Amino acid sequence: MKTQIRKSHERGHADHGWLDSHHTFSFADYYDPAHMGFRSLRVINQDRVAPGGGFPTHPHRDMEIFSYVLEGSLAHKDSLGNGRELKPGQIQLMSAGKGVLHSEFNPSRSDPAHFLQIWIQPQARSLVPSYTEWHPDPALEKEPKVLVISPDGRENSAVIHQDAEVYRVRLEDEAQVTHEVKTGRGVWFQLIRGQVTANGQTLNPGDALSTEDAGTLTLTSSGETEGLLFDLG
Repeated sequence: MKTQIRKSHERGHADHGWLDSHHTFSFADYYDPAHMGFRSLRVINQDRVAPGGGFPTHPHRDMEIFSYVLEGSLAHKDSLGNGRELKPGQIQLMSAGKGVLHSEFNPSRSDPAHFLQIWIQPQARSLVPSYTEWHPDPALEKEPKVLVISPDGRENSAVIHQDAEVYRVRLEDEAQVTHEVKTGRGVWFQLIRGQVTANGQTLNPGDALSTEDAGTLTLTSSGETEGLLFDLG
């Protein structure tokens, strides 16, 4: 299985004071023609927002956008009438479709917010905008691989308008999990914390591994680890 490694320190970086962001793919003022996305995966931003900071109301269209909260809390408001405050481990997924306005901010006066914001291109344009969430099931807390987003909503996952499955991977020290990459699909694994050996290659926080070769991807942890695995058509 041929794999590619995207190192954390090679990502784009922007520090706006209230926002410290690392860009896995080209975004805003960061442009790298070699890293424009992976299949339908277009954006992975690792954002840290200062207390009281946030993104004011702004428009989106024709994009599936989700945020995975890692630390602190994230408040979301949109033109669909949704108003939510998400906590660590929770996911919000918004299908911007033919157009939506939304804002995201850190409601805390003292604690920073840390989350991943991820954009995936939809299968079709001008969809009806929608919003959904995924909350972790305490009964699955120790499961090494949990489906959090899928096109059919199975296993209580949030629904996305794309041939994309997203798994939360959490491993205890010296644990292992495998994922079968099927012919014609691609997998991107984004490590959030801890250290993982992926098919013999070491990943540190912020690193990613991708492959478009069929076969078995084996992740082995060193210490407690967490990441997101994208299986894309």
